[in-house]
Amino acid sequence: MQRRKFFSILLILAIGFSVLYLAYGLNPNSYQYALSRRIPKLIAIMLTGGGIAVSSVIFQTVTNNRILTPSVLGLDSLYTMLQTVIVFIFGSANVALIGSNVNFILAGILMVLFSLVLFRIMFKQENQNLFFLLMLGMIFGTLFSSLSSFMQMVMDPNEFLIVQDKMFASFNNVKSSLLMISFLTIVVTFLWAFKDMKRLDVLSLGREHAINLGIDYDKIVRKLLVVVSILVAVSTALVGPITFLGLLVTNLSYQLFKDYRHSVLIPGAILISIVSLIGGQFLVERVFQFSTTIGVIINFVGGIYFIYVLLKEERV
Repeated sequence: MQRRKFFSILLILAIGFSVLYLAYGLNPNSYQYALSRRIPKLIAIMLTGGGIAVSSVIFQTVTNNRILTPSVLGLDSLYTMLQTVIVFIFGSANVALIGSNVNFILAGILMVLFSLVLFRIMFKQENQNLFFLLMLGMIFGTLFSSLSSFMQMVMDPNEFLIVQDKMFASFNNVKSSLLMISFLTIVVTFLWAFKDMKRLDVLSLGREHAINLGIDYDKIVRKLLVVVSILVAVSTALVGPITFLGLLVTNLSYQLFKDYRHSVLIPGAILISIVSLIGGQFLVERVFQFSTTIGVIINFVGGIYFIYVLLKEERV
């Protein structure tokens, strides 16, 4: 009963925030233009929120750790480095010639390929610990961040401003042409992972218990990590990196629903993510007047919540 109550509240908030975001400030003279700008943003918010929520819940289940998020694989740092390299090599004048579609596809494919290389290294040897993968991801993430910082230090300040815009997530410049590609990719990935929902419940017990209960652990973990990498790659390539969103929505879902079943946790995390992003975007546009980005707001709130989670775990 309590779970249904929370689901109902989150669903009402998601619908209410969506209507408020679309309808706020509309008038007969400009509503067509306003809606043509807001509807793509709302679709991008739902796609990104869903992708990050699902990937974060799955990743925390696979790693059996509620503090880790897919960002430890280094995909966010790889995305930032790619954007820096493009501007550094081609210059700000030629970046527009590459086009947002090519940039999106290039970033998405590169992040997925990088993830597959990490997974290949991990599963090449028998009985390889999953945390070896996390260590590799963190090492490469640090390497990518260092290379990005070096190039940003030596590039022209005007070009750095272009890179800086890519370093923080923003829904203000989402291209409508990318939404269909993102939608199809995310939906197909969701469907691919859906049949393993109950296996996720078993994986949450840990590696040994999952194997004893008949789960082909390496096979299912390999598949789920590919799912995570695809969802994170598409979400990041679409709007940019949002580091703490996954940590925020997954832990809130655990706290609100207090359930082990992923058929409950994942929909709850998706709704929390959508509500958070729509509310944050509304603040960006109506309160802060575009003086900041939603990535800054989410990372600020998520960073505070991360400290709270660490202190809470330490007390336990």
